[in-house]
Amino acid sequence: MTPWFKIGYTAQSSNSMPTIPGSSLISVPNSFMPKYVVRCGSMRTLNVLQSRDQLLRSTRVIARTPRGLEYGEVLCEATPQALQSMNNPPNGTVQRIATPQDENELLRLTRVARDEFQSCKSIIREMNLEMDLVDLEHVFGGERVVIYYISEDRIDFRDLVKRLAHEFQTRIEMKQIGVRDEAKLLADYGDCGKPVCCNTHLIQMPPVSMRMAKLQKATLDPSKISGRCGRLKCCLRYEYDTYEEIARDLPSPGTEVVTQQGRARVLGQEVLAKQLLVQMEDGRRIVIPSTEVLSLIRPAKRKSEPHPADNSPDESEPADLAPPAPDRDFSPAEKQKPAEQNSIEQNIVEQNPENQNNGQ
Repeated sequence: MTPWFKIGYTAQSSNSMPTIPGSSLISVPNSFMPKYVVRCGSMRTLNVLQSRDQLLRSTRVIARTPRGLEYGEVLCEATPQALQSMNNPPNGTVQRIATPQDENELLRLTRVARDEFQSCKSIIREMNLEMDLVDLEHVFGGERVVIYYISEDRIDFRDLVKRLAHEFQTRIEMKQIGVRDEAKLLADYGDCGKPVCCNTHLIQMPPVSMRMAKLQKATLDPSKISGRCGRLKCCLRYEYDTYEEIARDLPSPGTEVVTQQGRARVLGQEVLAKQLLVQMEDGRRIVIPSTEVLSLIRPAKRKSEPHPADNSPDESEPADLAPPAPDRDFSPAEKQKPAEQNSIEQNIVEQNPENQNNGQ
């Protein structure tokens, strides 16, 4: 007699599922299958894929995505926190863990893509199309060939697609990209010595402004704050929110404050260190922690705000209290015009003495 604790279990493998005697094997619904974030393709697209197996980070897999059969790398489990940072990621399924045969096939497709890239480049040159070919990607399953290019204007590439489809015997997808995407495809290392961010962990490339560089006291030399794409470095945005939050709590330059050492004027800020460069009443310039500021006497005057009503400039005010500029800035020709007009009128009066006598 079979023991009760063995009823419903098969002896084929440890992963076999419990069954009810006399019934078929119960399948696991898709909603209970584990999901993983898998990076696929040349553009490092993040997909949320279901898998029947438990996968570990950095596992190479063959996955079915909206583009076809792709080679990918498992990054993490698709937890709610991970999904929150992603914007409508593509879905799919993991077909299997990559085998040595799959690795060899990937190397073969890479060599084929190099030859196809040169062929595509020569065809574009032959057709005199104003576009720069950046990269060519062969999808692992052979469903399509994706061509990445840069162009300032819209291009009618219908004839090009027909010719390439006849040449490669597969579906052709043309994808126009920008300079940042070009760096994402081709760049390797940045000035910091590490792989470029857009090619490793960045999901999307956020906008970066010069104000972020100024707030972080970075050099304003474009050659030093520009990345491989020629635009401002993406890393300028990483700590910007922290800088902005700390700077919001610090007195801005020009503010008169009362410190533990007396009255002073704020000249500068060290945001991360939360320190202030102040000038005391006796002219000394010292660096103090922001915690030594007891109160604010007069906030810094904004450029858009009018001068206070007392109109009596304080000697301790900064040197920007210069006399106001005239309402209109006359050119040298305009400044000489009234004098020239007076001399002309005087000559007319001297040449017509009768008018002068009549006036008398």
